[in-house]
Amino acid sequence: MKRFIILLFGGVSYALFLAVFLYAVGFIGNLWVPKSIDSGVESDLTTSIIVNVALLSVFALQHSIMARPGFKKWWTKIIDPAAERSMYVFLTNLAFILIFWQWQPMKSVMWNVENETYAMIIHGIFWLGWFIVFISTFLINHFHLFGLLQVFENFKKRSLSDPNFKMSFLYGLVRHPIMLGFIIAFWATPVMTAGHLLFSVVSTAYIYVAVKYLEERDLMKLHGDTYAEYKKKVPMLIPFIKFRK
Repeated sequence: MKRFIILLFGGVSYALFLAVFLYAVGFIGNLWVPKSIDSGVESDLTTSIIVNVALLSVFALQHSIMARPGFKKWWTKIIDPAAERSMYVFLTNLAFILIFWQWQPMKSVMWNVENETYAMIIHGIFWLGWFIVFISTFLINHFHLFGLLQVFENFKKRSLSDPNFKMSFLYGLVRHPIMLGFIIAFWATPVMTAGHLLFSVVSTAYIYVAVKYLEERDLMKLHGDTYAEYKKKVPMLIPFIKFRK
């Protein structure tokens, strides 16, 4: 029964992720969804900045702290290790939902690309960013990344497998294509409002800091010399550019 409950929770968490991912596309792109990054009634500028930065900080803290090996070691003394990743995904979903719900629009226009051809190209780049995010999860192990594999292995009474190090396709261009895809999607808009700009700036800064100073450190500890050699060959986030010390 415990294994079944963990499996069910993993399935619910993954289904919620799919819904949140699709909503995020609409939220950032001002498409389809009832509340997007630029919809709603504006508050005063100071309040909007404080609220929005606080929302992004909640997400950043949850996303970073729970991903660290030290936290996982402590956390899996409380919950079943098979459910650890699904719980991480579930709480990340809730952090995203909080942003969608409480985001304060800031509608001053920073730039507006009125040329239809250029606007269509920018929209295409927007969709390319989300495509890079989604396809990159399958280039490693999509179902391990979102916890489904772990809960299924647990249900089948198998040992939990560890993710393998891979350097294929997009991972041969940059070490973190998922994060690159997010950055592209966040910035590619023909109409950039102050609220969207704040979201893009803070999110990009968080991605850079988290990847460079947290994720890279953990990957070095996990994969050792293999990852060190990978770092020498492949740039972190910008394709074809390697910054030398």
